Amino acid sequence: MSADLSAIPLTRLDGSADSLANHQGNVLLVVNVASQCGLTPQYEGLEKLYGQYKDKGFEVLGFPANDFGAQEPGSNEDIAQFCSANYGVSFPMFSKADVTGAGQQPLYAALTAAQPAKQGDAESFRERLRGFGMTPTEDPDVLWNFEKFLIGKDGQVVGRYAPTVAPDDAALVADIESALAR
Repeated sequence: MSADLSAIPLTRLDGSADSLANHQGNVLLVVNVASQCGLTPQYEGLEKLYGQYKDKGFEVLGFPANDFGAQEPGSNEDIAQFCSANYGVSFPMFSKADVTGAGQQPLYAALTAAQPAKQGDAESFRERLRGFGMTPTEDPDVLWNFEKFLIGKDGQVVGRYAPTVAPDDAALVADIESALAR
């Protein structure tokens, strides 16, 4: 695990301390999530992906953020209840924190610096946001909820995927399988 990522202190939804060092040696899919987003059904696909590969050394790590359209307004307790009741989320979830802007959590500052550009059709998603009168972010910033970062067993960021790249997207799954095989 690269020192810059593994040493960053993190807090779980339940308030317990964690860091990526505790997940060392696993392939990680880091996803900023939200409960009231059009992409929220991706929780189902993320849970399925986690279930399919967790015994092979893969983890999904969920990071709730209220950065985009105020689509994650609840408390950590509200988020935990929502994820459990609606999607049966069993993968690790972390405390709500900013993934963009002045209050950006250090993990997301490191992730976006390590992988400034994303795969997938981010530009048409930006156009949709403009159509709703919103001003989308530009790379290297996180574009929206459910953007994904793939971290290899060695702790290096090996991929970044636009919010519209679904958890069962063939290219994403192939990248996960490739990272697990390394």
